[in-house]
Amino acid sequence: MAHGLVNPDGLHDSVPFGYSHTVSVPGGSELVLVSGQYASGPDGAVVSGDFAEQVRQTFRNIGVALAAHGLGLGDVVQLRTYVVDHDPGKLGPIAAAVQEGWGGKPPTQTLLGVASLATPEVLFEVEAVAVRR
Repeated sequence: MAHGLVNPDGLHDSVPFGYSHTVSVPGGSELVLVSGQYASGPDGAVVSGDFAEQVRQTFRNIGVALAAHGLGLGDVVQLRTYVVDHDPGKLGPIAAAVQEGWGGKPPTQTLLGVASLATPEVLFEVEAVAVRR
């Protein structure tokens, strides 16, 4: 049985914002936890100072991490997103990247505005929880 995303009646339509309200994970599933990924290349250096490009690269890196476990973005049930100096203008690139990766079935997601991340050039970081059925 696949994990079940539910956006209950009575709550706003969260999908255009890049997340779902709830997810259920079937018993007996294995969780795969992906540590905070950022817009790094293979050498660990940040690939761009542009926020939107950092968002895209970060989600590509999530995909690479999941592939190492035989999983893909569709197996993700939860994201924790960290944005340096968050403002509403940053929601568009994040929602676009989530739409590209998950279409109309985004995972649950919590976005946190933070003062800084590991190094000054890192503007965006994401942790993921995936499920192997």
